[in-house]
Amino acid sequence: MEMDRKVDPDMQLIEGLPFETDRGIASKARIGLIVLATDYTIEHEWRRIMTGLTGVALYQSRILNDAQITPETLRAMEPRIAAATEVILPGADFDVIAYGCTSASMAIGEEKVFQRIREARPNVECTTPITAAFAAFRALGARRIGVLTPYRADVNRIVADYIKARGFTVPVFGSFNEENDNLVARIAPKSIKSAILAIRKRAEIDAVFVSCTSIRLAEAAADIEKEIGLPVTSSNHAMAWHALRLANYDEALPHWGKLFTLPLAD
Repeated sequence: MEMDRKVDPDMQLIEGLPFETDRGIASKARIGLIVLATDYTIEHEWRRIMTGLTGVALYQSRILNDAQITPETLRAMEPRIAAATEVILPGADFDVIAYGCTSASMAIGEEKVFQRIREARPNVECTTPITAAFAAFRALGARRIGVLTPYRADVNRIVADYIKARGFTVPVFGSFNEENDNLVARIAPKSIKSAILAIRKRAEIDAVFVSCTSIRLAEAAADIEKEIGLPVTSSNHAMAWHALRLANYDEALPHWGKLFTLPLAD
């Protein structure tokens, strides 16, 4: 009901104007992302990928973590995941919640990560970088995976064992062996490309996976694919694709590489 009344000689107040609601800027997908407190990279790469996707809305929170990446510091994040989920638009519905740590997802276990997310957002679709990587490998038809990480040796063992336990082969595994996340975010793209080229030369593989959300790869993926003749993906790259597909955003985005032309595998 409209009500007109004069508030002062120069203004009329019109109250109770009618309105309708919609999904706001999230007409196609509302995606939540949990970012590590030490991460410099994932928000930049996800914004680059999702900017211009009409109807796709991205919202983030940060989770406390240690800059030194060890199995112990990774597992220490588990009890903090629910709270980091809860503060992303409290009470709002989401299509997907993504947890942005590759190595922690393996150290904790994907299902435990999903359980913690769903303590705050029951029944929401969930993904992690390694969950997305496996979905990417299936979509690409890739079984023999060349892996590149920045991690130290004990974390690398977790990564290699986790991937192999899910039925994939890892013929070659490269690492920068750097445990400080603040330095990992500063590894130059040319060094990442050189490492990928070295991995490509060492063994017969179907695809390259670059593990770690701090590594900068997404913007170079398509060009590197052309050079090496194989699909290339990374933690941020694969998880952005997986989140979009889980949210039923199915448009092809070929400028981001082969993976972004593909649907989820059955």
